[in-house]
Amino acid sequence: MASKKITEKLKPVLPSGKTDSSFFEQVYDVARQIPRGRVTSYGAIAAYLGTKMSARMVGWAMNGAHHQKGIPAHRVVNRNGMLSGKMHFATPTLMEELLRKEKIKVENDTIVDFEKKFWDPAAELGI
Repeated sequence: MASKKITEKLKPVLPSGKTDSSFFEQVYDVARQIPRGRVTSYGAIAAYLGTKMSARMVGWAMNGAHHQKGIPAHRVVNRNGMLSGKMHFATPTLMEELLRKEKIKVENDTIVDFEKKFWDPAAELGI
Protein backbone atom coordinates (compact mmCIF):
# COMPACT_ATOMS: atom_id res chain seq x y z
CA MET A 1 0.00 0.00 0.00
CA ALA A 2 2.84 2.39 0.86
CA SER A 3 4.49 1.85 -2.54
CA LYS A 4 1.21 2.77 -4.24
CA LYS A 5 1.24 6.14 -2.46
CA ILE A 6 4.84 6.72 -3.55
CA THR A 7 4.00 5.73 -7.14
CA GLU A 8 1.14 8.21 -7.30
CA LYS A 9 3.56 11.04 -6.51
CA LEU A 10 6.14 10.04 -9.11
CA LYS A 11 6.27 11.70 -12.46
CA PRO A 12 6.52 9.54 -15.57
CA VAL A 13 9.90 9.23 -17.27
CA LEU A 14 10.23 9.31 -21.03
CA PRO A 15 11.09 5.93 -22.55
CA SER A 16 14.57 5.58 -23.99
CA GLY A 17 15.04 6.89 -27.50
CA LYS A 18 12.90 10.02 -27.36
CA THR A 19 14.51 12.91 -29.20
CA ASP A 20 13.39 15.56 -26.70
CA SER A 21 15.41 14.18 -23.80
CA SER A 22 19.02 13.00 -23.69
CA PHE A 23 19.88 9.66 -22.11
CA PHE A 24 21.66 11.41 -19.23
CA GLU A 25 18.58 13.60 -18.60
CA GLN A 26 16.42 10.47 -18.51
CA VAL A 27 18.81 8.88 -16.00
CA TYR A 28 18.61 12.03 -13.84
CA ASP A 29 14.80 11.99 -14.03
CA VAL A 30 14.76 8.44 -12.64
CA ALA A 31 17.39 9.21 -9.99
CA ARG A 32 15.40 12.20 -8.73
CA GLN A 33 12.53 9.82 -7.96
CA ILE A 34 14.48 7.42 -5.74
CA PRO A 35 12.89 7.82 -2.32
CA ARG A 36 14.95 8.94 0.66
CA GLY A 37 16.26 5.90 2.53
CA ARG A 38 16.23 3.67 -0.57
CA VAL A 39 18.83 2.82 -3.22
CA THR A 40 18.81 1.46 -6.74
CA SER A 41 21.43 0.15 -9.15
CA TYR A 42 22.90 1.39 -12.39
CA GLY A 43 21.50 -1.68 -14.12
CA ALA A 44 17.99 -1.19 -12.74
CA ILE A 45 17.90 2.35 -14.13
CA ALA A 46 19.24 1.14 -17.49
CA ALA A 47 16.64 -1.64 -17.66
CA TYR A 48 13.84 0.78 -16.80
CA LEU A 49 14.95 3.08 -19.63
CA GLY A 50 14.87 0.17 -22.07
CA THR A 51 18.65 -0.08 -22.41
CA LYS A 52 19.41 -3.06 -20.19
CA MET A 53 23.00 -3.34 -21.41
CA SER A 54 23.79 0.31 -20.62
CA ALA A 55 24.48 0.14 -16.87
CA ARG A 56 27.93 1.58 -17.47
CA MET A 57 26.42 4.58 -19.30
CA VAL A 58 24.14 5.14 -16.30
CA GLY A 59 27.29 5.11 -14.18
CA TRP A 60 28.87 7.76 -16.38
CA ALA A 61 25.73 9.87 -16.09
CA MET A 62 25.80 9.55 -12.31
CA ASN A 63 29.52 10.40 -12.20
CA GLY A 64 28.61 13.74 -13.73
CA ALA A 65 25.72 14.31 -11.35
CA HIS A 66 27.49 14.40 -7.98
CA HIS A 67 27.79 18.17 -8.09
CA GLN A 68 24.32 18.83 -9.51
CA LYS A 69 21.75 19.94 -6.97
CA GLY A 70 18.65 17.77 -6.74
CA ILE A 71 20.14 14.56 -8.16
CA PRO A 72 20.71 12.03 -5.36
CA ALA A 73 23.66 10.26 -6.98
CA HIS A 74 24.55 8.69 -3.63
CA ARG A 75 21.42 6.51 -3.91
CA VAL A 76 22.71 4.67 -7.00
CA VAL A 77 25.05 1.74 -6.35
CA ASN A 78 26.20 -1.33 -8.23
CA ARG A 79 24.13 -4.52 -8.55
CA ASN A 80 25.65 -5.95 -5.37
CA GLY A 81 24.94 -2.88 -3.26
CA MET A 82 28.54 -1.69 -3.32
CA LEU A 83 29.39 2.02 -3.30
CA SER A 84 31.27 1.70 -6.56
CA GLY A 85 30.89 5.40 -7.38
CA LYS A 86 32.23 6.74 -4.10
CA MET A 87 35.49 7.99 -5.57
CA HIS A 88 33.59 10.44 -7.78
CA PHE A 89 32.26 12.40 -4.80
CA ALA A 90 34.07 15.37 -3.25
CA THR A 91 35.59 13.05 -0.64
CA PRO A 92 35.88 9.23 -0.63
CA THR A 93 33.55 9.04 2.39
CA LEU A 94 30.85 11.49 1.29
CA MET A 95 28.66 8.89 -0.46
CA GLU A 96 28.55 6.75 2.68
CA GLU A 97 27.93 9.80 4.90
CA LEU A 98 24.94 10.83 2.78
CA LEU A 99 23.50 7.32 2.88
CA ARG A 100 23.95 7.10 6.66
CA LYS A 101 22.02 10.39 7.05
CA GLU A 102 19.15 8.58 5.34
CA LYS A 103 19.38 5.69 7.82
CA ILE A 104 21.03 3.36 5.31
CA LYS A 105 23.63 1.21 7.02
CA VAL A 106 26.90 0.64 5.16
CA GLU A 107 29.63 -1.85 6.05
CA ASN A 108 32.81 -2.35 4.02
CA ASP A 109 31.48 -0.04 1.29
CA THR A 110 28.36 -2.21 0.86
CA ILE A 111 24.71 -1.49 1.72
CA VAL A 112 23.53 -3.70 4.61
CA ASP A 113 20.20 -5.40 3.75
CA PHE A 114 20.55 -4.24 0.16
CA GLU A 115 17.55 -6.30 -0.97
CA LYS A 116 15.32 -4.53 1.58
CA LYS A 117 16.59 -1.06 0.65
CA PHE A 118 16.51 -1.70 -3.11
CA TRP A 119 14.11 0.48 -5.10
CA ASP A 120 13.22 -0.96 -8.51
CA PRO A 121 12.14 1.77 -10.92
CA ALA A 122 10.42 -0.77 -13.19
CA ALA A 123 8.21 -1.95 -10.32
CA GLU A 124 7.65 1.49 -8.76
CA LEU A 125 7.27 3.58 -11.91
CA GLY A 126 5.95 0.88 -14.23
CA ILE A 127 7.25 0.05 -17.67
